[in-house]
Amino acid sequence: MSLRLSMSIVGEAEAEAVRRVITEDGYLGIGRETHQFEKEVAAYLGVAEKNVVSANTGTAALTLAVDALRPADWKHAGKPRVLVPSLTFVASFQAILAAGCEPVACDVLPETGTLDLADAERRLTPEVFAVMPVHYASNPWQIDEVHAFARRHGLRVIEDAAHAFGCRHKGQKIGSFGDAVCFSFDGIKNITCGEGGLCVLFNDEEARIAADARLLSVEGDTAARFAGTRTWDPDVKRLGWRFHMSNIMAAVGRVQLGRLEAEFIPARRRLAAIYAERLSALKDVALLRQSPDDFIVPHIQVVRILNGRKEELKAALAARDIPTGVHYKPNHLLTLFRPAAGSLPFPVTERLHGELVTLPLHPGLSDADVHGVCDAITEVLG
Repeated sequence: MSLRLSMSIVGEAEAEAVRRVITEDGYLGIGRETHQFEKEVAAYLGVAEKNVVSANTGTAALTLAVDALRPADWKHAGKPRVLVPSLTFVASFQAILAAGCEPVACDVLPETGTLDLADAERRLTPEVFAVMPVHYASNPWQIDEVHAFARRHGLRVIEDAAHAFGCRHKGQKIGSFGDAVCFSFDGIKNITCGEGGLCVLFNDEEARIAADARLLSVEGDTAARFAGTRTWDPDVKRLGWRFHMSNIMAAVGRVQLGRLEAEFIPARRRLAAIYAERLSALKDVALLRQSPDDFIVPHIQVVRILNGRKEELKAALAARDIPTGVHYKPNHLLTLFRPAAGSLPFPVTERLHGELVTLPLHPGLSDADVHGVCDAITEVLG
């Protein structure tokens, strides 16, 4: 068996969309195609178009959101701080840092790998202005509790929903409510633009700041580009970046968005259900917990391998040409983000790091492929 852990699911429709932009529009930067993609995502989520800001990566979207929500009238000597689980891709931490803020690593819950709010509360300081829950493995676990925690402490909520496009909580799409919600559209996400990202900002002024910031904070340049013109007498009052999404990326994203509900969501959920049915009975495997209030569209298939058998299983699957991954090495173990001596520990995060294994999952797999992976796991651990 030769499988891919994850892969882009693109074809002739995406190629035709790119061809159309190149040969018919002829403008490859941010323009009408990007504008149309934002409008279609806004319609899909059920939000106002002005609150949707596309970007060239999910990391850029997070950076824009942190920058837009960072208090303008900062009164503390230290940098603004953001609570964020250590168990996340380094992009979450780098985005906070890039926006001139400081990430505060927090421990996670053992059954979900998502933010432990009790631990986050222990790490609160006056400099903390926001909390960044990460929808790990597409799971918006306790999102209501996160917002209640934020209200209680006067914080903003910046959701890292890189894994969670298409997911729903209590019937509401992730990205249709909150303070700020950020998605990734890189090559292996639930939909892709090749690369790309997007943030939804529910405060109109913060959305305007983010839209300008992706174009070097040239005021009003987004509207000009969407109209097919340029801003020739600009003003700039804030730091900005070259974070815009191109027309080519947006063209791919528009096709992918059209394939999401009918094709990608059913495939991902069907394959994840096979994993759940086949692996739930194995004593050395634990599935991550999900809420019945949430409709999960799984980006990755993560399991916990218990009783010290993780490396044994990974080696056995590799010998059968079945790839595995680890999402993620905790950020507090990385040199740049290593906490000071004497800081609060991360016992759950470090335990999970010794247990988590990512199995193949993407719409290009067949049911038989997933059964084959489950057969191999059962043979090794059963």
